Amino acid sequence: MTLVIRIRRYNAGMRYDEFSASLKEDEPAPDLPPLLQALWWDAKGNWGQAHEIAQEIDSRDAAWVHAYLHRKEGDTANAQYWYSLGGGKLCQSEVEVEWREIVESLLGEESIPG
Repeated sequence: MTLVIRIRRYNAGMRYDEFSASLKEDEPAPDLPPLLQALWWDAKGNWGQAHEIAQEIDSRDAAWVHAYLHRKEGDTANAQYWYSLGGGKLCQSEVEVEWREIVESLLGEESIPG
């Protein structure tokens, strides 16, 4: 028998609507995990800060955020490289749609064997 445990990936205390509402603030919440901080800064128009954070993290999720950022800036070749590191392929949806997908994924729940 497999026990399935539900875990929140990056931030147990925040949901998407709360994350979106936090964009009214001048700074991200201090306990917001780095990849969510990167997406927060991107939404606030600070691509450079977002990129700086994303490029310092070595994970599949970070590769996805990094890919999204390069796609948003119009650097498709670089974006494709980062998507491949993240296990995906170049996203075809609007960047706003992908941004939300990433945020929801990072905030979302997943099942793991336990």
